[in-house]
Amino acid sequence: MKDKKENYVEWILRIGVFGVFLGHGVLAWGIKQSWIPYFTKIGFATSTATTLLPLIGLMDIAVALSVLLYPMRIVLMWATFWGFVTALIRPITGEPIWDFVERAANWAAPLALLVMYGGVRNLFHVKTKSSYRKK
Repeated sequence: MKDKKENYVEWILRIGVFGVFLGHGVLAWGIKQSWIPYFTKIGFATSTATTLLPLIGLMDIAVALSVLLYPMRIVLMWATFWGFVTALIRPITGEPIWDFVERAANWAAPLALLVMYGGVRNLFHVKTKSSYRKK
C-alpha cells in the first residue's frame, strides 16, 4: 500500500512527464525549424524531417496523455528511451554535452515512474492502486 507522500511524488512525476512530452509534441507538430538539423546532421533529408516532425509530435502528445491519464509501463519505457535519445542527439550533432545533461529529467522522470510501477516486467500492465509492491 502506498502512502500519501508516495502518491504526491507519483503525481508530480506524471505531471512533469506530461508537460515535457506535451510541450515537445506541440513544438514538433508545428515543425519547429531549429529541430530539422538534428535530422539532417545524421543523414535525413530536410523533406523527411518535415514529414517526421508532426508524426513525432502526435506520438509525444499521445505519450503525454497516456502518462497523465492511463500510465502503462510500455509507454513509460518508450518515454524513457525517447527522452534519452532526443537529449543525446544534441552532442551527437555537435552541441555541447551540457545540452544532454540539462535534459536528464526528460528521461529520468519517466524512468522513475517505470521503477515505481514495477520496472519492465509485464509491460502492458496499467497502473492501478494495487499495482505497487507491498512494503
